[in-house]
Amino acid sequence: MPTTTYTVTGMTCGHCVSSVKTEIGKIDGVTGVDVDLASGAVRVDSTTPIPTGTITAAVDEAGYQLAV
Repeated sequence: MPTTTYTVTGMTCGHCVSSVKTEIGKIDGVTGVDVDLASGAVRVDSTTPIPTGTITAAVDEAGYQLAV
């Protein structure tokens, strides 16, 4: 089961964390999402590798940006 860590910018509160977790959690194959507000780190567990573009789109939908 692959685990990938990303950095999301722009999150400032618990609602931000919830939004990011919800949008990434909707992606087919994602089995878990853990977000650390302080660092912006987002750990995504999945059944298969998820393309970065798919994660980027979900983070954009939540209103934030994936750090490059």
